[in-house]
Amino acid sequence: MDQVLTEVGPRLRRIRKERGATLAGLSAATGISVSTLSRLESGHRKPSLELLLPIARAHQVPLDELVGAPPVGDPRVRAKPIVRHGRTMLPLTRQPGGLQAYKVVEPARTAPTPDPQTHEGYEWLYVLSGRLRLILGDHDVVLGPGEAAEFDTRVPHWFGATSEGGAEFISLFGPQGERMHVRARPTRKGGAD
Repeated sequence: MDQVLTEVGPRLRRIRKERGATLAGLSAATGISVSTLSRLESGHRKPSLELLLPIARAHQVPLDELVGAPPVGDPRVRAKPIVRHGRTMLPLTRQPGGLQAYKVVEPARTAPTPDPQTHEGYEWLYVLSGRLRLILGDHDVVLGPGEAAEFDTRVPHWFGATSEGGAEFISLFGPQGERMHVRARPTRKGGAD
């Protein structure tokens, strides 16, 4: 932090000079006294947001440029696919534990023999494309695009593509039994929204 703060003064002086501004001109544009600006540039005054924001506005530069913030990294998520039992799972969450999100690609293949399993947790499935067969306890249902299912994974369950083709879906899994919540605005009694 100290290193960052000591580099602000010289950076302020360089940016001001690149723009051909004087301390008096910058003072008039920002309302900050010439002596305060001079002490900022020489490192004899610690920079603060209330001083840096007007200077950034006057120079028309982002605050990051004044403080030398590191460049923002590539925002793309490059998840390594996980292949299990013939299906490809793309992790959408990075932190271990807690609620986990995956995009799952289930390839077209001959309908496998369902083998329901149980384990701790709670799962929510949302079908993006194709048709997904879900066996949950005594229920045997087929979910199409835009349909969702949620269930306690302690109930014997199995899911996979139907014999009609592959499926893509989002899976949210909470190993400690976390439940997903859909927030919906309640409708008013006797009237339309």
